[in-house]
Amino acid sequence: MSQMQPRPKGIAAAALTATGIAAAFGVAACCALPILLASAGIGAAWLGGIAMIAVPYRTPLLLIAAACLLFGAFLLFRQQRAARRCGPGGACTPPVVRILTLAGLLLGAALLWAGYHYV
Repeated sequence: MSQMQPRPKGIAAAALTATGIAAAFGVAACCALPILLASAGIGAAWLGGIAMIAVPYRTPLLLIAAACLLFGAFLLFRQQRAARRCGPGGACTPPVVRILTLAGLLLGAALLWAGYHYV
């Protein structure tokens, strides 16, 4: 009989956050990111290929990004509540994973907002 390894804590929220960031990046690649990167003095020519692929799928990418980021935020909220009950010696999601997930959610939300508004 093989023993199942326990799933790492916080993996679902992190995976949804990463998916939301990827979808939001695709949305922002056509207009927002080139404008923002050019304003910062960074070249944005490499985004042309990504933008050409992502532009026809802008609306589905917006919906996917929003859904993933919202559900990831919900899971992070549940992790935060569980961490308060867990205590210092419990088997909860490590604080660094929760902090990185929150940073990813904020980055994804910023990309999503920029991709929606800079058309």
